[in-house]
Amino acid sequence: MRRFGPFLVLLVFLGGAPALAGGPTREQALAALGDASDADARRRGARQLGEVGTMADLPHLVRALRDADPLVRALAESGMWQVWSRSGDEETDRLFAIGVEQMSARQTDAAVETFTRVIQRRPDFAEGWNKRATVYFLRGEYEKSLADCDEVMKRNAYHFGALSGYGMIYLELNAPARALEYFERALRVNPNLLQVEAAVETLRQLLIQRRKDTI
Repeated sequence: MRRFGPFLVLLVFLGGAPALAGGPTREQALAALGDASDADARRRGARQLGEVGTMADLPHLVRALRDADPLVRALAESGMWQVWSRSGDEETDRLFAIGVEQMSARQTDAAVETFTRVIQRRPDFAEGWNKRATVYFLRGEYEKSLADCDEVMKRNAYHFGALSGYGMIYLELNAPARALEYFERALRVNPNLLQVEAAVETLRQLLIQRRKDTI
């Protein structure tokens, strides 16, 4: 987002590290994450759940975003991105990785084509829609980006990246009240988005000033 800097764009498409092979089971990761008496265990559980978890495990990671331990919160956020970035299909994941590389290199035509192929293969894979929404945003195709964000939220109600993406789009469309609504929704899922929190405060002040100017 040009008004608030590139950090908000990163929220939409940058996530955690790739999943690691082997290691603990989901059950072991969930048990560690749920250990209220041991922060080290919860850290381990959040990291491991990112490696082996599924979309069904997202509520556990969302709760961990409010953990008393800041490292648990950071690992839970990274773990959510890792889970989101696994489609469950090897060829889809291969295409997805190519699309991410193309997007990072600003090869937007190629990235749109690749993420469209990802969506065609696995329309249930929310992150394919999210990545294409991000590319459309980078291209200034805001209506297309909004439409893809809608598809993300149909499949992943916890996607704070897509919620932040709505906010960025509505800022570009000069709709700060709508932008504020979506940034606040992103924070309700993940209260650790400090830069989004700063944008929320800026927008609140802007809207207060606009109301004053109309009196």
